[in-house]
Amino acid sequence: MREMKTIAQQLNVKEFPFIIKDKDGNLIYRENSNGWWCKSEYDSNGNRTYYEDSENFCEWMKFDSNGNRISYETSNGFWEKTEYDSNGNPIYYKNYDEYCWKAEYDSNGNQIYFENSNGYIEDNRPKGCEGKVVEIDGKKYKLTEV
Repeated sequence: MREMKTIAQQLNVKEFPFIIKDKDGNLIYRENSNGWWCKSEYDSNGNRTYYEDSENFCEWMKFDSNGNRISYETSNGFWEKTEYDSNGNPIYYKNYDEYCWKAEYDSNGNQIYFENSNGYIEDNRPKGCEGKVVEIDGKKYKLTEV
């Protein structure tokens, strides 16, 4: 069986690394003098959506319309997915080994809640007025929700 030649070998390139970029300056092919190569593909927003190298390693990425990476997978079985709110804040994450987390943000984009599958919870959400005591004209009143 005849061995496949790399692009640089086919072109008889002698100077390395041999690099090809697309019209937007994104690296679409690279080859080193030892024959190792990698190639990438990009979406119309310049996000890398595919990667492959000469060692049979591949990556696939998907992005939402705001450029947030919503999924990532590799040829060795790793994967992760992320969801975002309308402000681009990550609100949910899950990966191949079932690790996941969720988050909430206030109107200023500050994270006010975080919980993960390991049981860790950080809750900084505003609390209601139930049970709070206020003083008006020297008298104390306990608030109750109606």
